[in-house]
Amino acid sequence: MLTTDKLFRHMAWANQQLILGLRQLPDAALGAFVANEQWTVAEILRHIVSAADWYGHRLTGKPETEFSAPRAMQDLTQYLDMAARFDEELRLAAQAPDAMLEHLNAGRPEVWARSTILSQAIHHATEHRAQLVSALEAKGFNGINLDDLDLWAFAKISGS
Repeated sequence: MLTTDKLFRHMAWANQQLILGLRQLPDAALGAFVANEQWTVAEILRHIVSAADWYGHRLTGKPETEFSAPRAMQDLTQYLDMAARFDEELRLAAQAPDAMLEHLNAGRPEVWARSTILSQAIHHATEHRAQLVSALEAKGFNGINLDDLDLWAFAKISGS
């Protein structure tokens, strides 16, 4: 039977590979951006990881984790740990039956299907990994190839 588990395992792996690839670059790469200087590599990475935590919060009601954007590549060790934890929480949440979940967003109630929140988590991470690599490339920082992080690459290394 087909499941979403492979998609969540791929997302977690791709996020880890992205962070590991970033650690190979100089600290200055964290300041790279494409057009909006507020959306630096550091901020995009913080956004990817904090969004996974936020989706987990929406699914389970667990408290959100507060953290700031990395300032140096040495900060990425913490990001590897947080991303692994938040991505695993999402993978486990995907094993529950679909249901309509109510959540307050900016003080207003919203109701979304568990499957919608989980699907958005996967798409969100993919979209922002691409944005992050574009920001790196725009400033001449090469070394992370998105094709090396795709589902085909994951299937080859995981044997699935």
